[in-house]
Amino acid sequence: MSDHSASAGNGPGTGPVTTVVERHVKADRVDDYEEWLRRLLADAASLDGFQGADIHRPQPGAPAPVYTSVFRFATLENLRAFEVSDLRRRYMADVIDLVEADAAWSTHTGLELWFAAPPGTVVPQPVRWRMALLLGLVVYALVLIFGAIAGALIPSWPFPLRLAVVIAVEITLMTYVLLPFLTRRLARWIFPRDVTRPAAT
Repeated sequence: MSDHSASAGNGPGTGPVTTVVERHVKADRVDDYEEWLRRLLADAASLDGFQGADIHRPQPGAPAPVYTSVFRFATLENLRAFEVSDLRRRYMADVIDLVEADAAWSTHTGLELWFAAPPGTVVPQPVRWRMALLLGLVVYALVLIFGAIAGALIPSWPFPLRLAVVIAVEITLMTYVLLPFLTRRLARWIFPRDVTRPAAT
């Protein structure tokens, strides 16, 4: 099984990288694919630089189930090491009978890491200036809000310590709440060059 991948961004070791993989699973092999995916994620946890994965599953009962998996690595070098590993070769051989065709792969670095493509987005290619604009607006709002809150609640703390608390809160909210929410709501603006469709189609 030959997988197709499109790389974008920086060279090895320059920062985190995300790989998005879309697979069309055979309707009668969904349970087997779920088990294959579970084993892959469990084994991948031991890889150098592996930072986790998000799995976007198809709607229940979809006639042509499409799975979109988002894998995160600390560096492009970590990803490249995984791509030539025995682990990947073994799992690619195991998945052949479970899917309809070759997977569609795309690799992203930099700002794309903040924006997880909505389920059903085919080979997401977000517009960088729009990502930067949205990210800048979110950071500006959070700095204003939480900077003022920290100044009111803990004014006696040293400024570097207050700043560290504010940054920790901001990054947590951005990563797990605000940017995933805004990405879903603004998907057609952030990903205008892609075909966004329900995962079940």
